[in-house]
Amino acid sequence: MADGPAGTVREAMHEGCECIGENQTLLDAAKRMAELDVGVLPICGDDDRLKGMLTDRDIVVKALAQGSDPAGTSCGEFAQGTVHWIAADASLDEALRMMREQAVKRLCVMDDNKRLTGIITEADVATHASEGKTGELVEAIAAKPPQHF
Repeated sequence: MADGPAGTVREAMHEGCECIGENQTLLDAAKRMAELDVGVLPICGDDDRLKGMLTDRDIVVKALAQGSDPAGTSCGEFAQGTVHWIAADASLDEALRMMREQAVKRLCVMDDNKRLTGIITEADVATHASEGKTGELVEAIAAKPPQHF
């Protein structure tokens, strides 16, 4: 545990999470992912509210492999399903519980105004929680089919 145990999600999350607009293209998203060296971007609407998550895998498997034009396909077309999120001031134990139950590798972190403030990932958990809790999360995710958001 490089940084020691964290008590809240805010203490463990990646801050300054950047959204891709729902009207921007998959090509825009792919370029931004490359610039930021990330594999996922939250999709936000014109109202600055979270609409979904877009992964690099979505771009390749759900768009390119299906013949979609990345320059003509909007990110909003991929804002489907449930986006799992947690309050920034929730306990790290609550985030672990949610990630285990939902078998997801990341949760969006929302502030008191329900605005995206960061993301907490499986790697954040490994850095900020005990080895036992990290192991439980990895085991739970491995046991269920991945949802990729």
